Amino acid sequence: LIGAARLCFSPLNSEAEADMAPADAAKLAKKNAYLDKLVTLFKDYPRVLVIQADHVGSKQFQEIRTSLRGRAEIVMGKNTMIRTALRLNMEKEEYAHLNLDKVLEIVKGNIGFVFVKEGDLNDVRNEIQSNRVPAAARAGIVAQCDVFLPVGPTGLDPSQTSFFQALNIATKIVKGQIELVSQVHIIVTGKRVGTSEAVLLKKLAIEPFAFGLNVLQVYDNGSVFDAKVLDLTDDMLTMKFMAGLKNIAAFSRELGVPCEASVAHAVANGFRNIAALCAEIDFTFSEIETIKEFFADPSKFASLAAAAPAAAAGGGAAAAAAPAAAAPAEEEEEEDMDFDLFG
Repeated sequence: LIGAARLCFSPLNSEAEADMAPADAAKLAKKNAYLDKLVTLFKDYPRVLVIQADHVGSKQFQEIRTSLRGRAEIVMGKNTMIRTALRLNMEKEEYAHLNLDKVLEIVKGNIGFVFVKEGDLNDVRNEIQSNRVPAAARAGIVAQCDVFLPVGPTGLDPSQTSFFQALNIATKIVKGQIELVSQVHIIVTGKRVGTSEAVLLKKLAIEPFAFGLNVLQVYDNGSVFDAKVLDLTDDMLTMKFMAGLKNIAAFSRELGVPCEASVAHAVANGFRNIAALCAEIDFTFSEIETIKEFFADPSKFASLAAAAPAAAAGGGAAAAAAPAAAAPAEEEEEEDMDFDLFG
């Protein structure tokens, strides 16, 4: 025992520990390099897509990296490492403007970051989501879409009816193979795929799902928002802005507090008041001369008012006249035929 103890504390054992030390140091240096790289990328490229990488294989990942080369960089990592990098640097003055605490709140699940170096965020997102790989329905995964089994032959022999019976699916045997009597909704979106459903779809050679990187959130210069914002177009933003502008103008007019949005409405209302006042007194100016003429000779106004309905009625009468003219012609032709046959 004494000899064994001496062997344990011999210089050979110290050398072994010295050989192991660089391995730990290299691992620590690698972690520190990752922490520095992640925060530096947030500083240098403050436009980031937060992605979810569930069920994405290494080959598919490599294809996406290749398609984004030069335009964006994908960084993945353990959530603990990502949180550590964000916590260690979000209080520093040089990173204070990045609002890394908002990024820390969304670090959940199997996520990663796509740092966009050049180009539009929407273009990069479309490039990422265009790479989808068909996949079979595996037991336990959450269904991303509804799956229906169509009516008709399945290609399975009658010995496989037990799989359909387990799912209460009505079948019949026609020409030596199983046929479905009606369409079956076998998988519902958002629910987990059962073992029976997965086995049946595999036997039918149906791959209902398609997996790839999903863009969940967008980080843009310290702000974090949902990826659906990227679907907004310039026309949609313009319509929303104009709707808000109308509401502000209406609110301002109701309160009697002028603002830039209500100036045009205030001027228009003021002109109406001036025109109404000048119509009652012997005063005129160029903008209301036409109005004064209408009040002086109401027959002009009556003739113009009658002209518009007459024009509309004329167009409708012309349109109705064509079918009306065609119909008598057919009746006359039928009468001629009757006269020729029985005359």
